[in-house]
Amino acid sequence: MNTFFKAEDVISVYTREQAIKDGVLVDITNTAKEAGIRFPVAITINAWNKCVAVPIGLEGRQDEDGRLWDVIWMLKVAINNAGKTDRIYYKLLVVGKDKRQHMTTLKAVVGPGDNYEPVITIMLPDED
Repeated sequence: MNTFFKAEDVISVYTREQAIKDGVLVDITNTAKEAGIRFPVAITINAWNKCVAVPIGLEGRQDEDGRLWDVIWMLKVAINNAGKTDRIYYKLLVVGKDKRQHMTTLKAVVGPGDNYEPVITIMLPDED
């Protein structure tokens, strides 16, 4: 196979697996499978902190499992309504640090994983 770059041209590679180990991405594949999503799914730590992590003062009233399920379930609904695309923007209500509900937009992108398999990454709209 002819490629544009040779192995010696590559300066650095940062894999999805490394990003998960480093905590830049959080692997949420098991929960996504429960919702019927077939591909591996990860969420950026920024999106996790905004939408899944329970704000101080809401412990006991909310939990990460429930908040994660909301993120995944709304992704599943968006996927079912999207048609063929590699990028989806979807909205969900998230209780923030101020203990008020906020309409939050997330972006989900399908791309190649470390072995060129399809994977989904959920992120904030301004993240890549």
